[in-house]
This record gives sequence, C-alpha cells and structure tokens, in this order.
Amino acid sequence: MNTITINGSEPVYEQFQIYAKKVDRKTSELIREAMDEFRIKRVSRRTSLQERHPADVGGAVAPITGADDLLGEMLERD
Repeated sequence: MNTITINGSEPVYEQFQIYAKKVDRKTSELIREAMDEFRIKRVSRRTSLQERHPADVGGAVAPITGADDLLGEMLERD
C-alpha cells in the first residue's frame, strides 16, 4: 500500500474523524474506502452503449419533418 498526502478542509476531516469514532473504525480506513468507491463509480467505470440510458436534454429546437435528411448532414464532409 502506498502512503499519500492529501490536503483537505478541516471541517471535512473532522466529520470523517467523528464518524470513524462513531462506527469504531480508523479515519484513514474510511478515507481509503471513500477513495475506492470513487474509483469504482467514476474512474474505472466502463459501460457499453447498450447499458447507458438516454439523457433528457429538453425538446427539439425545431420540428423534424420527413424532408429533413439528418443522415446526409452527419455524413457530409467539408
């Protein structure tokens, strides 16, 4: 295991210390656990397009009609 130094705000560190005492664990253990959860959720998260859900970005700017050729626009080369 590597030793690292991080700078964090006093209030956040104090919250970790208070919670660590409450659950009878070491503060460093809780911080390692938090880092591991972050790594799993954000850093090493790999999903396929099939696993992803569509994002709601609001409505269309303009209505799409049958005459619109979106594929043609996407494939146009400059």
